[in-house]
Amino acid sequence: MPLPMPGSTSRELYWARVKAVFHGADPRVCAAFWLFGLINNVLYVIILSSALDIVGPNVPKGVVLLADVIPSFVTKLCAPYFIHKIPYNIRILIFCALSACGMLVIALTPQLQDAKTITIKMCGVMLASLSSGGGELSFLGLTHYYGHFALASWGSGTGGAGLIGAGAYAVLTTSLQISPRNALLAFSFLPVIMLVSFFVILPHGPLRASSSHQAGYEAVEDDDTLDENDDLASYPENASLLASSMHSASGRSFTSTKSNGLPSALLGFRANLRRARGLFFPYMLPLLLVYIAEYTINQGVAPTLLFPLSNSPFDEYRSFYSTYGAIYQVGVFISRSSTPFIRIHHLYFPSFLQVANLALLTLHAMFDFLPNFYVVCVIIFWEGLLGGLVYVSTFAEITDNVPREDREFSLGATSVSDSGGICIAGFVGMAFEVWLCKWQTQHGRDYCKLQ
Repeated sequence: MPLPMPGSTSRELYWARVKAVFHGADPRVCAAFWLFGLINNVLYVIILSSALDIVGPNVPKGVVLLADVIPSFVTKLCAPYFIHKIPYNIRILIFCALSACGMLVIALTPQLQDAKTITIKMCGVMLASLSSGGGELSFLGLTHYYGHFALASWGSGTGGAGLIGAGAYAVLTTSLQISPRNALLAFSFLPVIMLVSFFVILPHGPLRASSSHQAGYEAVEDDDTLDENDDLASYPENASLLASSMHSASGRSFTSTKSNGLPSALLGFRANLRRARGLFFPYMLPLLLVYIAEYTINQGVAPTLLFPLSNSPFDEYRSFYSTYGAIYQVGVFISRSSTPFIRIHHLYFPSFLQVANLALLTLHAMFDFLPNFYVVCVIIFWEGLLGGLVYVSTFAEITDNVPREDREFSLGATSVSDSGGICIAGFVGMAFEVWLCKWQTQHGRDYCKLQ
C-alpha cells in the first residue's frame, strides 16, 4: 500500500479511499439498478404498510403477508427453469403491467370489508407479488452482465425500498391526510420508473454483447459417468456446477441436440436441477435460515416486545411495533448498501447469529429480562444489519465463485430462499404471536391485549 502524501489530511485520505472503492463504476448502471431494486420492492413494502386499510381490523394481517409472498415464492421456485426463454425487455414490460394492475385492483376495489371485496383485493396483492418475484430473479440475473457495482446498487435499492415505502405511505395517509385509496392509486404509477430505468438509463451494450441471454442458460453436461447416487457433499462446493465448464470446452449445446432420445428442453431442465442442488447448501440454506429467523421476529415476536408506557417514549402500545419496523428497515438499508465496503464470505455464521437473535428476543418476550425498550431497539437494528448483509453477501459470493456460464441461473434460482423463508415465517409468526401473547397474559403482562 503506498504511503500517504506528506500534508494529506484524514478527510482527503478518506475520500481517496472512497474513490478507489468506486473506481470503474458506471453511474448509469448504478442508477438503473438502484431504481430497479427500489421500485421492484417498494410496492411489496407499501402493501404490507397498508394491510390494515386493505383488510380492516378484523382480519389477521398475516393474510396480507402470505398473499404478498406466496406468489413471489412460487414464481422464484419455478421461473428460473424457463424464464431465460423470454428476453429481458419483454420481461420488464410484463412485470410493470402486473405491478400496475395489481395496485389498481387494490385501490379501485370498493372500501368494503366483506369476504368478496377482500378476496378481490388479495387478487391484486397476488398480481403485484408475481411481478416482484419475477422481477427479483430477473434483475439479479441481469447483474451477471454488469458486475459487482450493479449487484451492490440493486442491494442498496432494495434496502431503500423499506424506508421509502413505509415512510411514503405514512406521510401521504397520516401527515397529508390523503385517503388510502388515493395514495395507492398514486403508487400504482411507480412501475413507470422501472421502464425508464431499463429503456433509458441502463446502457444495453453489455447485454447485447452477450449471446447467452438469447440462447438461454449454458447447460451443464448430462454426464452419465457421474453416479446419480453419489453424495454431492463428497465433491468440492461447486462441483455440481463445474460440469458446465467441461461442457463449454466440448463445444456442444443442449439447445441444438438430443441425447438418449430426450428432447433438449428436458435435458436443459435436468441440467438446471443439478445446478440448483449444488447451490442449496453453500448459498440457499443460510439465506433461508436468516429470513425464517428475522421474519419470525418481525411478525411473531416483535408485537409482544412491549414495556409499560411509563417506561417508554410512547403514549400508545401500537407505537412499539411501528418503531421496531422502522429501526429494522434502517439496519437493512445500511447493510444492503455495504457491499463495496464489507463482505461476508462465511454465510452460516451470521445466519446462526440471526437465529440467536430470535432465541434471545423470544426468551425476553417470555421472561422479561432485558432492562428497557432501547436495548430491544439495538437488537432489532442488529437483526436488520445481519439480514441485509447475508442477502447481499450471498449474491456477491455467487458472482465471485460460481462459473460464469452458471452464474445467471444461479443468481435467479437462489432468490427463492428469501421468499421461502418469509412464507415459512409467516405461518410460524402467526402461531408465535398468539402463543407469546397468551403466555404474557397468563403471567400478568397483558400489554399485547391493549394495542
